[in-house]
Amino acid sequence: MKKLLLSLALSVAALLPVVPAHAATQGIAWDKAPEMTNDLPSLQTGAKLFVNYCLGCHSASFMRYNRLRDIGLTEQQIKDNLLFTTDKVGDTMKAAIDPKQAKDWFGANPPDLTLVARSRSGAGGTGADYLYTFLRTFYRDPSQATGWNNLVFPAVGMPHALWQLQGEREPVFEKVSEHGHDVQVFKGWKQVSPGTMTPAEYDAAVAGLVGYLQWMAEPAQNTRVRVGVWVLLFLLGFTVIAWRLNAAFWKDVK
Repeated sequence: MKKLLLSLALSVAALLPVVPAHAATQGIAWDKAPEMTNDLPSLQTGAKLFVNYCLGCHSASFMRYNRLRDIGLTEQQIKDNLLFTTDKVGDTMKAAIDPKQAKDWFGANPPDLTLVARSRSGAGGTGADYLYTFLRTFYRDPSQATGWNNLVFPAVGMPHALWQLQGEREPVFEKVSEHGHDVQVFKGWKQVSPGTMTPAEYDAAVAGLVGYLQWMAEPAQNTRVRVGVWVLLFLLGFTVIAWRLNAAFWKDVK
């Protein structure tokens, strides 16, 4: 009986999300990312944004294009809309940028993004929360080499790849006194120039992109959880049956 209960407990633990030990904790509090991993249209939009705006510099070397069929895209749609000229549908998602040039331009080779939605989890929230906030808090900063800065990741070496969609904004701070010192507290944003999307449309687009990054980090997650629920129900029912059988077998033994 104890072994069955231990197995059940371990099965429950296997369904819980993995939370890596490290995280970036600088900057402002992370916003809660919308849950999009079951929204196929949003995942498809996110995949398109990833290919068009991220894949130029960031690889996803553990993900193959043909795996996008799991989010409702046909092989022909993948070929027509998401593949570069020299790529094949069975290839992994490799960045077009040369690593040596990337290091010269940005100071480091842009990281692979296959598992970024898992690796960025921390005390501030999930990896999705981090990415959702990060992609919405860029602002112009002439003092930076890229011309951009970020409230979540100050002095980041990455430019704002989605700035044409969001437009240009600048953060608004308020000076307050804390413990005898004046500190700057973030209060909101001032739109400097509009983008091609409204703020609500941009937030929805980023939510789709983050949802895609979540899905890409573990494409089988939803299937794992769904199957895991049925496995737990089966184990629970079997535990009751085994318990009653054990009582029946030993009822005449003193």
